[in-house]
Amino acid sequence: MQHAVGSPLPPPHQPGHGPATGWSPAAHHPGPQHAGTQHPGPQRAGAHQGSVPVPPPPPAPGYPAPPPGPGPAAAAAPATPETTGHVPLPPGGPVAMPMAPPAATVPDPAGTTLAVLLIGPAGAGKTSVAKYWADHRRVPTAHISLDDVREWVRSGFADPQSGWNDNSEAQYRLARRTCGFAARNFLANGISCILDDAVFPDRPVVGLGGWKRHVGPGLLPVVLLPGLEIVLERNAERSGNRRLSDEEVARIHGRMAGWYGSGLPIIDNSQLDVPETARVLDEVLARSIASPPQW
Repeated sequence: MQHAVGSPLPPPHQPGHGPATGWSPAAHHPGPQHAGTQHPGPQRAGAHQGSVPVPPPPPAPGYPAPPPGPGPAAAAAPATPETTGHVPLPPGGPVAMPMAPPAATVPDPAGTTLAVLLIGPAGAGKTSVAKYWADHRRVPTAHISLDDVREWVRSGFADPQSGWNDNSEAQYRLARRTCGFAARNFLANGISCILDDAVFPDRPVVGLGGWKRHVGPGLLPVVLLPGLEIVLERNAERSGNRRLSDEEVARIHGRMAGWYGSGLPIIDNSQLDVPETARVLDEVLARSIASPPQW
């Protein structure tokens, strides 16, 4: 009788109880050879032919089981399904426009998988609003910050405040492309995302055009544009390389005014706190789903 791998071993044969069927203690506990015998001879007739393989100990937690060896006992071992390990992920592709709901229904952006691009000058509150909005949705949502990705570069970081040059522009382009790849992969796996960037209306190839190429036509852009005095106050509370001079903030804010008349939705959050701005953002996105902006 053979025993499947993993089952308990039968007890050894006890004197006076007769031979144990299919079980040979000598096969597992060899004793001294007979006197005068230099080499083991052929087994006696009726002796057990071949030993029953001893099942190996179970593998340690977190380690895969060793492959079964040859023989009937190994063939009888059931296959153990994989419970952890490589999880296949759908590949990320260009994001299509969200499906417009029937006219009789009101779109619910809080429960829809979306890709949102939050545009605005430094100090507009993009990062704070994006984080809050992502934190309070009913579906999984990721916040992808361009500045955070750009600052992954430690040695050789090109700070535009030290002068805009080929290195700083190349690092911005690389960060945007990296954010786009991340957004497409999140969305392909059912996770919404919101990106934030200071996209200028007078640079369409690098700005909106670049984001459309990196993410897809389904990206929903929204402009966050408070008044200049608000932006200056918020910028003054910043530190490190994210704090700009007042002149630079005013120049960026002036360029952002070009979004008026562009057809993109604009939120003036001068008198709104972060939760209120996130609520207005949901309202704007509901309208964008029902009637996607042309950009």
